[in-house]
Amino acid sequence: MFFALLLTTFVIAAAVSLVVVRIFDQPVGRILDRIIQDAIASAWRRYITFAAFVVGISGGVRIYALERYIQPEQKGAAPLVLTSERWVLEIYRCIIQTLQSIAWMYLLVFVFALIAYVIVKASELKHRRRESQPD
Repeated sequence: MFFALLLTTFVIAAAVSLVVVRIFDQPVGRILDRIIQDAIASAWRRYITFAAFVVGISGGVRIYALERYIQPEQKGAAPLVLTSERWVLEIYRCIIQTLQSIAWMYLLVFVFALIAYVIVKASELKHRRRESQPD
């Protein structure tokens, strides 16, 4: 049963990550195109997509928590048994942890993107002022 739980949480975490990545793909692309304004923006977009999958799956498939079903938490005790209630709980945990992990990652990305946007905007304003000043 442990392997079924491991595979199930992996598939669910990957599916949730895919949905979230699809939702944020265009906004991330537009932000990177605006900030970077170069062909390298597409490479950054792919990297952020990859990172979202890695963060989402690693956050959703919590190996250290799943080990409780193999090894007992205390010496002399039996490992936890996978009942239908535990399945529901583990699947719910998987979904929530995946979303939480990706949300933190995107928050960091967007904070740095906002800082970069402010820097780009300030640079553009400075450049326009120089062009508009008579010599």
